[in-house]
Amino acid sequence: MIELNGVLNVVLLSLVAGLGTGLGGLLAIIRRPGRRSFGFLMGITAGVMICLSFLELVNEAWQLQGYLTATIGFTLGAMFMFLLDYFIPHIRFGEREIEPKSLHLHLDASQPKPPPQGGQRLLSHFHHRYPRRGRKLTEVVDSKLLKTGMLIAIGITLHNLPEGIAVGAGYMHQPRFGYFIALAIMLHNIPEGIATALPLCKGGACRSDALRVAFLSGMAEPVGALAAALFLKSFQSLIPGALAFAGGVMVFITLDELIPVAREHGHQHWTALGIICGSIFVFLLSGLMGV
Repeated sequence: MIELNGVLNVVLLSLVAGLGTGLGGLLAIIRRPGRRSFGFLMGITAGVMICLSFLELVNEAWQLQGYLTATIGFTLGAMFMFLLDYFIPHIRFGEREIEPKSLHLHLDASQPKPPPQGGQRLLSHFHHRYPRRGRKLTEVVDSKLLKTGMLIAIGITLHNLPEGIAVGAGYMHQPRFGYFIALAIMLHNIPEGIATALPLCKGGACRSDALRVAFLSGMAEPVGALAAALFLKSFQSLIPGALAFAGGVMVFITLDELIPVAREHGHQHWTALGIICGSIFVFLLSGLMGV
C-alpha cells in the first residue's frame, strides 16, 4: 500500500507540474505578451531549467554515486534529447519557421497596422468590437500559424515526457525532492504554454481549442513520471543515473531551444534578467524546502 501511495503521489505531483502549460495557455488567450515580455518569460523558464539541472539533479546524482554515474547519466540524457529532436518532426517553439510578418503579429499585438480603406473601415471596426460574431470560431485565417501551433505542441509534449521522469526519479529518491522538482517545473511550463497557445489563436483556432491543446501537451508529464516511478521502484539503484539523465535532457532543451528563442527578438537584456529571475526562484525554493 505504501508503494502504491508513492506511485500515486508521483502522478499527482507530475500532474501539478504539467498544469503549468495549461496555465500558460490561459494567460496567452487572456493577454498576449509583447516580444520583450515573451523574451523575459522564456528567459525565466531557461533559468529554472539550467539551474535545476546542475544545482539539483546532476549534483544529487554526483553525491549519491559519484562523478562517473553523473557523467554517464547526463550524457545519455543529452544525447537522447538530441536524437528525439532530430528524428521526430516538430518546431522549436515555432520561432524559426514563422514568417517575420506573422511572428510580429502574434508576439507584438501593439504594432501599428495600416488603416483600412473604404468599406473595410466599418468591417474592421465590427471585427474589433465583436470578434466572435465577425467570423466563425473554427475558421482558419492562417493555416501556417495553425500548423505551427500544433507542431509546437508536439515539441513541448516531447519535452514534458523526460521532465516527468525528473519528477518521478526525484520523488523515488526523496519525496521532498520530488515536490521541489515538480514546483520548479510547473513555473518552467507556464511560458511553454504561452508559446503553444499564441500561434493557435492567431491561426484561427478558437480560444477553448488553443487552451485545450496547451493543457493536453502538459499531460505527457504524468506519463513520464508514472513510467519512471514504476521502473525505479524495482531498480532503485538506478535512481541517481535517472536524476542525471533528466538533468542532461533539461540542459539540452535549454541550450538548444529556450535561450536561442528567448534572444531572437532583440531584447537580450530582458532575456538575461529572466534567466537570473528563474535562477533566483530555484535558489529560494531549494532553501525554503531544504533540499
